[in-house]
Amino acid sequence: MKSVVLARKAAAFGASTAVLAAMVTGLMATSAQAATTTSAAKATPATAAKAKTRVSVSTPKASSGDYQGSCPVDVKLSSTIKVKLSGKTELAYRWLHGDGSKGKVKVVKLKGHGTKSIKVSETLSFKDDVKGWEAIQVLGPRKVTSKKGYFSVSCVDIGNSHNDKDVSISARAWADPDSYVGPCTPGDKIDFVGLIKTDQPTWVRYRWVLNGDVVDYGRVKVWNTRKVAFGLSPRHSQRGSAVLEILGPDRTVSNRAYYKVWCKSEAPSDRVSVSNLVTGTNNDGCKVGAHATLSSTGPARVRWVWSVNGDSVLRGESVFRDRGSETIDLPDRVLTGDATKGGKVTLTVFGPNNSDSITQSYAACEAPKPNVTVSSVAVAGQRNDMCADKRGPGVDFKATISSSAPTTVKYYWVVNGKREMPDLERQVNGSVDVTWGIGGTHGASETTGSVQLVVFSPDNVSSGATTFAVTCPPKA
Repeated sequence: MKSVVLARKAAAFGASTAVLAAMVTGLMATSAQAATTTSAAKATPATAAKAKTRVSVSTPKASSGDYQGSCPVDVKLSSTIKVKLSGKTELAYRWLHGDGSKGKVKVVKLKGHGTKSIKVSETLSFKDDVKGWEAIQVLGPRKVTSKKGYFSVSCVDIGNSHNDKDVSISARAWADPDSYVGPCTPGDKIDFVGLIKTDQPTWVRYRWVLNGDVVDYGRVKVWNTRKVAFGLSPRHSQRGSAVLEILGPDRTVSNRAYYKVWCKSEAPSDRVSVSNLVTGTNNDGCKVGAHATLSSTGPARVRWVWSVNGDSVLRGESVFRDRGSETIDLPDRVLTGDATKGGKVTLTVFGPNNSDSITQSYAACEAPKPNVTVSSVAVAGQRNDMCADKRGPGVDFKATISSSAPTTVKYYWVVNGKREMPDLERQVNGSVDVTWGIGGTHGASETTGSVQLVVFSPDNVSSGATTFAVTCPPKA
């Protein structure tokens, strides 16, 4: 009759058929085991001495203390029993279930000296929703009962969708700001922000733990990423950390977000500040650099951090013996990805009494300006057909225009100090030869003068003047 009642209790508790059978069997075995233990105690005088043996047992911990997902599911509970030995003894223990039933008594023989740790575990299978607990009861060599280890199972019918085993969840946390100095009046002084990221849409249960205490919790739908936050309104100076714990459908814990609070009724007399931030984009290699002025109203050791688009890139420290200022430099740093399109540079400083920061935008990288050069002009040939018209020969000239990058070059020729028309242009990618020609001098057998090539875009550059003298060939 008693086993039937236990079966009903266990069914309400949510255990599977296998666990029900184990619970019933354990109850039947318990009476016999207890009787055996009692008889042994009466028959063995040494038991009184062993009763003084020091025994401790940890609170059982569930492998999934707060499970949400598809069922059936196995929940493994484990605990550690410590026994201080001085010779031989027998460790007898059993599991206590949340429905009031008791497991089978198990006996482990121990010998030696000093403290020995025995790890024990039990696996339960559930196919329905359940909330319960498990505990360990040590019967010998000394009777000790552990605290209750709680767990819960929430079965969700997810069909062909994801479950606990194929949802990937990550969490990151930070304090904004991570330090506060000033009056601790009502109102949030530090905000803790967490970023939850999943590889597929899912409902996520979470909680915030501040210095070991649960201070906030909730459940949100996350499609890809989502932020959750809570605020701290301190009443006294303190420091510590907060973590974002993900409870389901998968379990994970964020990094620790450290913070510091200094409650002061008045602002400290010695303070640090930062000003005059100047940024500069170097298009040669796409880099950004910056410099700013760090000041202190008195002796101070000041930590400073340079950030580019929110990412810390350089840290350092400055020491002031007295009031003063100094320049803090951020050497050129190579930009990649979206950072090449422009962004922000921030310098944050932390003094003994306060912190300060300043932010300035920087320009997007531009393609390097082409470097254009021009060679000297050379005579490429002469046209003697003009000699028959009692003119000097025509003259052809050639020069080479070079560019370090593809560009459109605009140029003109100058002959004997006069600008030739029209203005010309060529697409140059590397080097290209350009030519020009002039007619012969009237009433002369010789053509002389000077010539040069002038580029006026994208650079202003000239070949320099080249003199020439070309004579008609002798008549046959």
